[in-house]
Amino acid sequence: MADASTTERLDRSAIVTLVALSLGILVVANDFTALTVAVPSIEHDLDTTLNRAQWVINGYTVVFGVLIVTGGRLADLFGRRRVFVIGALIFGAFSLLGGLAPNIGLLIAARALMGIGGAMMWPSVLGMVYDIIPKSRSGLAGGLIIGVAGLGNSIGPLLGGILTDTLGWRWIFFVNVPVALLAVLVVLRNVPESKRGSGIRVDYAGIASLSAAVVLVLVALDVGSANTFASPWVLGMIAVGVLLLPVFVLIQRRQGDDALVPRRVVSSRQFSGALISILLLGSVFFGVLVYVPQYLEKELGWSAFAAGAGLLPMMLTFAAVSFAAGPLYHRIGSRLVVGIGAACLSAGVLVLALVIGTGYLPLVPGLVLCGIGVGLYFSAVTTAAVTAVRPEDSSLAGGIVYMGNVAGGSLGLGVNTAIVLAAAAFTVGIRNAFLVDAVLGVVGTIVAVWLIRSEGSRTRTPT
Repeated sequence: MADASTTERLDRSAIVTLVALSLGILVVANDFTALTVAVPSIEHDLDTTLNRAQWVINGYTVVFGVLIVTGGRLADLFGRRRVFVIGALIFGAFSLLGGLAPNIGLLIAARALMGIGGAMMWPSVLGMVYDIIPKSRSGLAGGLIIGVAGLGNSIGPLLGGILTDTLGWRWIFFVNVPVALLAVLVVLRNVPESKRGSGIRVDYAGIASLSAAVVLVLVALDVGSANTFASPWVLGMIAVGVLLLPVFVLIQRRQGDDALVPRRVVSSRQFSGALISILLLGSVFFGVLVYVPQYLEKELGWSAFAAGAGLLPMMLTFAAVSFAAGPLYHRIGSRLVVGIGAACLSAGVLVLALVIGTGYLPLVPGLVLCGIGVGLYFSAVTTAAVTAVRPEDSSLAGGIVYMGNVAGGSLGLGVNTAIVLAAAAFTVGIRNAFLVDAVLGVVGTIVAVWLIRSEGSRTRTPT
């Protein structure tokens, strides 16, 4: 038996294109974390408050999370190359505007519009990468995408800190411009346009109802985390957002093949299993990402930059393991890789729960274990979800999976925050939240192993 992946080589044009697309992934992922260390400088330079400055980060995240499914559907309908180019130009243009912004209002608006560009770029990249890489090496695609994203997330605080301390926080925005332009030029030159959907209308009602539901819930969770979940405004936004979800489902049933999320996509057992699992495990990852740095700052007295660097054992392991997950995916199959990754992530957060409050070094084994879990799980589950649907739906599938990650993470973070605030001591609250996360992780692991079939190892051909 010979592994088919060893016989299908990528030509130079494909490699150059993958590098350009990786740069696109890098800047989008980097922008989630790079500005976290620049918030105090933004507050000072633009004479604003912490609550308003935080929306430089939250505005981007919310818009990205709301529109990524729409971006995926548009990429499948109108062509992935076209949607990527438009998204990259939007991202680059408003990065420039953000770097030049004279006040906090314009900066927040620029960041929100950057989120639109990112939501168009990300699912388009997913579809193009899976188009470029042979199906027998599809695990490599998932590993590349998630690995580069992990690298972008991990170097974000470091790069942001260096730029803020040397050239100023505005350069965090300026560096996006040449990278976005380079990616556009390479994609236009090397990537043929994907097959477009024919005779299909844009589901405006579906876009509006889903976007409204997600934005209300995400904003409510963000405001509730910063203030209180008992606020009538917060509870009202959550209630309306939740009530809009069945409205969205009814709209999808009436739209048929024109739906934003067609039934043929969600009816796949493997895709549904991947989505449910990622909703649960996204909360675990987000909880660690937010509360370990808070512990380092509030309990150990670390600076924001040092606290960001404290996550490197997890984030660098995450990036490295993601690149190795592709070959492993084809060697042992998706079910095992997803299951092992989910189990490692669940075990990692359990270790963190048991040692939180004892200093930093005892956290490192748990962080590394979480990094292994995230690197294996997210790359493999993305590939399992995208390859479970028709090729013409791959960008949509990628967008749904990523929105599931963001939504699950945001919901989980809201639960974690409520648990932390209810505890008598901050460290005790984090421990309790991480224990709940470990339980969610175990449930997500069981769902993944039960519903995801072992795909990947079957791509071998006899010699």
